[in-house]
Amino acid sequence: MSWAGWKVRLREVRPADQRTLIGFDRDADARAGGYRHWATHRVAGDDFHFAIETLHNRTLVGSVWIQADPASGRFSYGIGIGPQYRRCGYAADAVTILLGVMFELRRYRKCEVSINGANFASLALHGELGFREEGRPRDTELRHGEIRYPVLMGITADRFAEHRPVLGAARGPVRPWRGRHWRTPRRGRHWRAEHLGRTPRPAR
Repeated sequence: MSWAGWKVRLREVRPADQRTLIGFDRDADARAGGYRHWATHRVAGDDFHFAIETLHNRTLVGSVWIQADPASGRFSYGIGIGPQYRRCGYAADAVTILLGVMFELRRYRKCEVSINGANFASLALHGELGFREEGRPRDTELRHGEIRYPVLMGITADRFAEHRPVLGAARGPVRPWRGRHWRTPRRGRHWRAEHLGRTPRPAR
């Protein structure tokens, strides 16, 4: 079972993923987002834990955990991208896939997430995806010498349906191989112009 998007796909977590996900936990800064890829999730009912891998070369770049309540039609999630794979658009694509599956296929009505107020990158990402801030609880936590507070954000199925064409237009043409880790093949000294269909210049 997997769902593909623009750059990544969501698929079931496999036993072989364990070492990589634990490595993400070890390398990540706990203050950045608080998400742990290999934390013990008690999956039950409509709860899922998915791996996030690239379409280009099937590299495991992160994971997402979904907690859903079918009775209320609401769900939430936690998403994490490995430190070396951030700022490539993988998180935005993974969340868009997830919202599409939950809203359009599973008929949920609303998604609610709680984000660390100091995680400005995540707050900006969710704002771009159409989430709206719904509250900032007064409960705070002192960790590593700084105060942390949650920001509650939410998006409805209707809001997502309205905002999705905007996301598609902003992305432009589908280029799943393009990203920070994509590289053009180097042209060695034996490369010839015939590769592009041009006639080579005569030797002087």
